[in-house]
Amino acid sequence: MTTTAKVGAALMFLLALSSCGNTIRGMGKDAANTVNATQDAGRTVDHAAKR
Repeated sequence: MTTTAKVGAALMFLLALSSCGNTIRGMGKDAANTVNATQDAGRTVDHAAKR
């Protein structure tokens, strides 16, 4: 392989790794938002039931 191909492969590998990190962080934020929304819905139902 030429030096240019090796550098290109290394850059593609680093790009793939950073993309995976962003996806994992994004999924974590989505999961946290889901938990928050579920808790808020539970509070709303509880408040409505106490009326």
